[in-house]
Amino acid sequence: MGKVSVKEWMDNVIKPEQVEKYKENGKDFIDDGYIHELLLQKKQPDKQEIREIIAKSLELNRLEPEETAALLNCTDEELWHEMYEAGLKIKQKVYGRRIVTFAPLYISNYCVNSCVYCGFRGENEKSVRHRLTMDELREEIKALVKKGHKRLIMVYGEHPTSDVNYIADTLRVAYETKVGSGEIRRSNVNAAPMSVEDLKILKEVGIGTFQVFQETYHHETYKKLHPRGIKADYGWRLYSLHRAMEAGVDDVGIGALFGLYDWKFDVMGLLFHTIDLEKHFGGVGPHTISFPRLEPAVNTPFVEKSSYKIDDKTFKKLVTVIRLSVPYTGMILTARENAQVRNEVVSVGCTQIDAGSNIAIGGYSKDDPDHNRQQFILGDNRSLDEAIRDLAKMGYITSFCTAGYRCGRTGDYFMDIAKKGKVHHLCMPNAVLTFKEYLLDYASDETREIGEKLIEQEIAALPNDLVREKVLEFLERIEAGERDLYL
Repeated sequence: MGKVSVKEWMDNVIKPEQVEKYKENGKDFIDDGYIHELLLQKKQPDKQEIREIIAKSLELNRLEPEETAALLNCTDEELWHEMYEAGLKIKQKVYGRRIVTFAPLYISNYCVNSCVYCGFRGENEKSVRHRLTMDELREEIKALVKKGHKRLIMVYGEHPTSDVNYIADTLRVAYETKVGSGEIRRSNVNAAPMSVEDLKILKEVGIGTFQVFQETYHHETYKKLHPRGIKADYGWRLYSLHRAMEAGVDDVGIGALFGLYDWKFDVMGLLFHTIDLEKHFGGVGPHTISFPRLEPAVNTPFVEKSSYKIDDKTFKKLVTVIRLSVPYTGMILTARENAQVRNEVVSVGCTQIDAGSNIAIGGYSKDDPDHNRQQFILGDNRSLDEAIRDLAKMGYITSFCTAGYRCGRTGDYFMDIAKKGKVHHLCMPNAVLTFKEYLLDYASDETREIGEKLIEQEIAALPNDLVREKVLEFLERIEAGERDLYL
């Protein structure tokens, strides 16, 4: 597609009326001055206040902005350890001892945007551009299925060659491609903001969670970091998930890229985003919150120059505050972080990780992590089996379950059971069943041995005899060769 047609396409993407309807008096829900004021007002919270806020989180109540501001300003290490412990308690209270896993699958890196921190930015001449053909996509899916994956997050650049019709076609291929008894059962999408009309198309195809990260919520910084392209429009991006919910895509994921601006401000931004979604959609906020850190990318000097990069200790703190601020929402810890950091941070309340990841376009089928075809450079290069084994050693069942989505446990249904701390009642039995599938079909001997012991422990811990009997029955059927059994 030539330059003129790309421009014509860009000129028709944004629909201002689909943004303005959600604003109040022409203003969006991020008030930079108010956020800075709250952080200043709560500069020196006392111990009693922090402990009262922790207690509120433990009851699975979302925090108010002033409460989150207080947590962010805590300087007492004793209180931070109490927060870490509370984060784990909250996670287990809602989600149990299970970690959902998925694989990122990069489909196209053509992009019209100019994000200064991104290896895919349109001006980066050292980025090797490619868009997967449907045959290439099938090979990528097969490679992932052969490793044991059941879930994907499919990632696309913003470009007319990867428009909604292309995304819809790739979703169909993802669901249709089988390898023996292996298959992809849920495909989430991380793509550019779309119109309500386009999002309805993806809803019909069977999109999972729709992710759009604001990157930074600070207006001035956002403008500097996104100088050109569709992404330069802050409001179009900010309300992308409102449009998704309006279109019937009722599982959405928000996130910020930490290292672009002050981390405390962007944690507050995530909370305000959650509050506004809940306000407009009957208490239903984001299904997941992500918190990737800025990582190096090919020919991207901005990354080294950023003055807002945060260390590992601070990263653990920000993840903990997000867990306490929105105690019922899923939290995604990505392979941007190295294995040591992930093993440390997963225990403060994370619910999902990617594993065995390769973010080069076409990298899974070729087993090629070519950095020139990557958006950034990964920190955790463990295989899926290694990551699962490490989680099992920590006492976590790895879940490949997608039953909840296929049974309609999304949107307000999911949010209701999450806020009541009941997700694990439905999901832990199915996590055990999908874990058993993985151990039988894909695991190494070492992982299988550790995993089988973990399954025994989790079966014994099931609170309901009827559920336990059903799980045992299904496990026998899985041993006999059946697959995709769920309660």
